Amino acid sequence: MLIILIGWSNTGKLNYVRAYHTASILTNGKVLVTGGYNGVSTLKSAELYDLSTGIWTITGNMNYARHFHRASVLPNGTVLVTGGYNGIFLNSAELYDPSTEIWTITGSISINRDHHTASLLTNGTVLVTGGYNGNVYTIAELYDPTTGTWTITGNLSQNRFIHTASILTNGKVLIAGGYNFIIYINSAELYDPLRGIWTITNNTNSRRYLHTASLLPNGKVFVTGGYDGTYLNSAELYDPSTGIWTTTNNMNNARGCHAASVLPNGKVLVSGGQDSATVYLDSSELYQP
Repeated sequence: MLIILIGWSNTGKLNYVRAYHTASILTNGKVLVTGGYNGVSTLKSAELYDLSTGIWTITGNMNYARHFHRASVLPNGTVLVTGGYNGIFLNSAELYDPSTEIWTITGSISINRDHHTASLLTNGTVLVTGGYNGNVYTIAELYDPTTGTWTITGNLSQNRFIHTASILTNGKVLIAGGYNFIIYINSAELYDPLRGIWTITNNTNSRRYLHTASLLPNGKVFVTGGYDGTYLNSAELYDPSTGIWTTTNNMNNARGCHAASVLPNGKVLVSGGQDSATVYLDSSELYQP
């Protein structure tokens, strides 16, 4: 009889403690972790996890230490890192080449920002939206890997950071929620890469940031939890065919700053997070669409 054990097991340790970093799955199957914060300083180090050995190895350092940045794996296999914070807000961007393990500077984004989104579009460009640098922004811009340049591509209708960006099956990008230090946001909007135009879509049912947004196999976007002055257990679904948000069953636990993963069987695993300023969660739960 074959017995399969399901659960967690320890694997190799990172070479450096870090939080607020990024983790990207490379085309060779390895995982690239970049930057972060260790409680004392911001890091420029990067390391690779090899699934076949369970070992982390140091790779080339970024040119700039950064946390609260974003990382995008480009169609050619390189990794684009944008923005972040290291005592100052950054507008720099750089590329990691897995074949050489070297980082090179590429064109700078137009404004210094962290807590933005960076989305790889179906045409291979990267869309950066919103963010924070003491101010909260509406500016959106596109990175073209073929030229290494950034161009402005219209403004969001609402300045926001710590929002979500989801690539829909039709290629459009759904921006939802966020915060701007005045209101918790319930507005949502769509970016059309073919026309370079932003359009308003229906509001979410709840104002929220620190939430998650997951693209389901049926093409709908599943939003969970977050914060609107209190931590939320609510969840809702966006239907791109109608532009309508509908509430679905609440989570068992209110949570923000959590993670959500769409599993191969179509279920969504929600894990961790916090439900107050001091209570951090080890619970997880499954949603069946």
